[in-house]
Amino acid sequence: MSDHTYLDWPFFDDSHRKFVIELGEWAENERASLQHEEPKDNAELDELCNKFVKKLGEGGWLRYCVPEPYGGKLKSFDVRTLALARETLSYYSGLADFSFAMQGLGSGAITIFGSHEQKENYLVPVAEGTKIAAFAISEPEGGSDVAAMGTTAILDGNEYCLNGKKAWISNAGIADFYVLFARTDDAPGAKGLSAFIVDSDTPGITVSERINVIAPHPLGTLSLENCRIPTANMLGNSGDGFKVAMATLDVFRTTVGAASLGFARRAMDEAVARSKQREAFGKPISEFQLIQEKIADMAVKIDAMALLIYRSAWTKDVKGTRVTRESSMAKLYGTEAAQEVIDQAVQIFGGMGVVSGVTVERLYREIRALRIYEGTSEIQKLVIAGQTLSQEQ
Repeated sequence: MSDHTYLDWPFFDDSHRKFVIELGEWAENERASLQHEEPKDNAELDELCNKFVKKLGEGGWLRYCVPEPYGGKLKSFDVRTLALARETLSYYSGLADFSFAMQGLGSGAITIFGSHEQKENYLVPVAEGTKIAAFAISEPEGGSDVAAMGTTAILDGNEYCLNGKKAWISNAGIADFYVLFARTDDAPGAKGLSAFIVDSDTPGITVSERINVIAPHPLGTLSLENCRIPTANMLGNSGDGFKVAMATLDVFRTTVGAASLGFARRAMDEAVARSKQREAFGKPISEFQLIQEKIADMAVKIDAMALLIYRSAWTKDVKGTRVTRESSMAKLYGTEAAQEVIDQAVQIFGGMGVVSGVTVERLYREIRALRIYEGTSEIQKLVIAGQTLSQEQ
């Protein structure tokens, strides 16, 4: 990445600066494999994601997704490191970033709420890149409305019997296990949800549909039909599901903004280079004031994104408090501003900006989903407003 001056900000210490340099050097060395051709079908897509997980594991980068006692590099989650990793990886490849992020998100609830045995069984192979994780909370009729969840988990002796559907599940089809949420009827609404670890080879759980989206990612629908799992597979206690989900998202929502930042930085670099190379009316278009205005707007948005994102990450790491408001701001502004930055980059490229395979065209498709997953922009606004109103006296 062309601009590393933000690393001098007081949000970071020398370990973060060292991490970015080392990951950046690794990514540059792997640039040829990270900047892949668009997968032609799900089989090719799955193979690519499996390769990225393995490569990230071999490089030691997945060790930052789990805590030190279970194969991790650090004693606990460091949100700044996770965010810096996603920013760096997304600059090179949306799928490489996705592969890293899902190892963290898919196993994050186990890190926070899991028993020692659960952590040994799942976190160690996640860090090695030998098991692929997934997070299954959304349903066909209940995306943002988690409390409306219809999937059930009925206690039967020393097992839970799961029935229902999960939709828009990242890593569906390639995951080795899912952190899955279901209703145990401890109470109505969100208070009646619980979290479980479900191995992908458990009888009764199938990928009933693969979903193809504008920027290819392994995505699908899970069907659960009399899927029986041991009671030992529950995370936390019965009825803790909503708490498990929110605590996990409290860590990883900030990093969605960071992935957007990586996309935006790449778009900015591509646009600047293009503006200097492309000529019109006898001179590079970078000399036209309207192009300079676009570049200026992009630069301001990128710095504003970074400030919000790394404020949120620093607050979580250093203060150790909930960052519901800060992480929602980081995700909302980060994803929305990145969309605007990339759109301007496409405009600077002109007709070439919408040609399939051109970097800014790929970024234009990659960024769009980030404004939806892990809480839509509209939901983030409701969260921010609620937090702000509750603080006012």
